[in-house]
Amino acid sequence: MNEQNKVAVVTGGAQGIGYQIAKRLFSDGFKLAIVDFNGEGANQAAHALSQDDSKVIAIKADVSNRDDVFNAMNQTVEHFGDLHVLVSNAGLGPMTPIDSITPEDFDKVYGVNVKGVLWGIQAAHAQFKQLGHGGKIINATSQAGVEGNAGLSLYSSSKFAVRGLTQVAARDLANESITVNAYAPGIVHTPMMEGIAKKTAEEAGQPESWGWKQFTDQIALGKLSQPEDVSNVVSFLAGKDSDYITGQTIIVDGGMRFH
Repeated sequence: MNEQNKVAVVTGGAQGIGYQIAKRLFSDGFKLAIVDFNGEGANQAAHALSQDDSKVIAIKADVSNRDDVFNAMNQTVEHFGDLHVLVSNAGLGPMTPIDSITPEDFDKVYGVNVKGVLWGIQAAHAQFKQLGHGGKIINATSQAGVEGNAGLSLYSSSKFAVRGLTQVAARDLANESITVNAYAPGIVHTPMMEGIAKKTAEEAGQPESWGWKQFTDQIALGKLSQPEDVSNVVSFLAGKDSDYITGQTIIVDGGMRFH
């Protein structure tokens, strides 16, 4: 694939799946803006890909803040002169048993996972209109947004909401040559998932390996996903081979949820 002179924004791109997506899109030829709440992490990720800021830049932003998201898109277009793809990857996935949830927990998780996607759709749409061309919006949901996962009330329900936003935006923006799709990772070996596995094990009084096993036992292919498995699908959704696909969620979970 050659996407030379195309520009992509990846939120939550400082580590884990987000960094691997940024790395893959960069290798596909995209110029990149890596957006993350962790500004130093975003800088490190950008420099790991390229020291040349004509190819990669880092932007600090809180995706739950609408102004931050719009400013990040504006900075990207001001720097590169264009925008073609937004990957709204930033997300939070804490364990939240139903009776433990506070209003602060709700606002924090939904702020990043749902508001962040909505503000991203709005900001990318505004740029595409101003630039006079279509584009691709790619949102992060989860296998937990396809089937509810025990103990993940906020994460799971917020990821269901992302699937709904993706479908509505796909219908609303189709006549402007904008496609909107989502990717749904399963159990990916990332820092966020390590935290979930450890907490699951601790609450059950079991070793960490037991926590991982509660998730891997559900996978038909019998192994954890790596971030590259997810970035491969995002690369497809960002490229021309997916031009006739919109409103879809592609599940990348090794066979946990069939849909």
